[in-house]
Amino acid sequence: MADIHSRIVITGIGLTAPNGNSLADFRANLLAGKARIAEIDVRHMGRHPAGICDFDALRHQKRKELRNGTRAGSIAIYCACEALADSGIDWAGTRKSRVGVYLGITEHGNVETENEIHNISQFGFDTKYWTHHHNPRTVANNPAGEVTMNLGITGPHYTIGAACAAGNAGLIQAAQMLRLGEVDLAFAGGVSESVQSFGIFAGFKNQGALAHHTDPAKASRPFDRDRNGIVISEGGAVYTVERMADALRRGAHIHAEILGWCINSDASSAVLPDATRQAECVHAALERAALAPQDIHIVNTHATATAQGDIQECRALRSVFENCPRTRVNNTKSYIGHCMGAAGALELAGNLPAFDDGVVHPTINIEHLDPECDLPGLVLNTPQQAEQVDTILNNSFGMLGINSTLIVGKWRG
Repeated sequence: MADIHSRIVITGIGLTAPNGNSLADFRANLLAGKARIAEIDVRHMGRHPAGICDFDALRHQKRKELRNGTRAGSIAIYCACEALADSGIDWAGTRKSRVGVYLGITEHGNVETENEIHNISQFGFDTKYWTHHHNPRTVANNPAGEVTMNLGITGPHYTIGAACAAGNAGLIQAAQMLRLGEVDLAFAGGVSESVQSFGIFAGFKNQGALAHHTDPAKASRPFDRDRNGIVISEGGAVYTVERMADALRRGAHIHAEILGWCINSDASSAVLPDATRQAECVHAALERAALAPQDIHIVNTHATATAQGDIQECRALRSVFENCPRTRVNNTKSYIGHCMGAAGALELAGNLPAFDDGVVHPTINIEHLDPECDLPGLVLNTPQQAEQVDTILNNSFGMLGINSTLIVGKWRG
């Protein structure tokens, strides 16, 4: 057991997802099987299914700030402020120079650049119509930087570009910086504004990986035999993360303890996952956490509903959890689509309440399970009461072969 000063805990959660703007609403909709995917008009491409958030941005920002900033920044600010409120931290008495902001992103700047090119195209490409806000909007650290300005944080901030493994990477970075003593409190997680970029839709479509369905709510269907691709979504989840000693000193409510993690690389294909490297990532995270596969009670999968991606992850998981009768496996993208940089952080959040109620939310939209995705312990369409939920393993993988696994445990005060 690690020393109390090196143990890291989650004390606050703020989120916005296509089907909920608080953990309570998000969780209720996961257990009720409620997806929230709609068709939107994508510039140059017509209508496509997507997950859109409807949070109240004016709760934590002024209208001018919204005009000058970015959608990703606004999502990050909303989630960070909600996490702060949930944490019960005495913000006025907090040394802001000892607070860090570490947010995972898949990409940033595409939306603003596409919008500006479209705008000046209406004026003969005259660059005098190009906004002077463009540079601060498009720098990669923008979402984290907007949080620091909103909350008056003077400690370190940056984003972690880790493709769709980024949500986990943000939390891992926070844990590492807290252990190093670089900060005393961290805001960490992931955010995405991807639905506003037609280039992302076009890229996935031309890869043959963009989902379609007559019913948008059923378009995201990982593990289903008839799955046909990714539903692009926006969202965010930000956590307050602290050393356990500090959390206990102030009497904080602890949502979970971060037990172990790993990030590794396939070093092979830019888009096709490698099941062997993914399994190695899971094993390394288990080793860091000093746990065996049999000790994991929930595995939240990354599966995005692409034909080969789902199969590769299932091969990896089958090799790790082949003799684990108490392990349950689920997927959250079937409800909210793929929130890119926010995916891992949101998917972890949706499972954390299982520490209290013992219920595993299912993967929905499964009409015909693909035999190659038939995992032991896979929870389908209906929530399942588990005998015990003390540990959750969260997988997030991304392009260029980046893999991340994060393990959290139930806090027993």
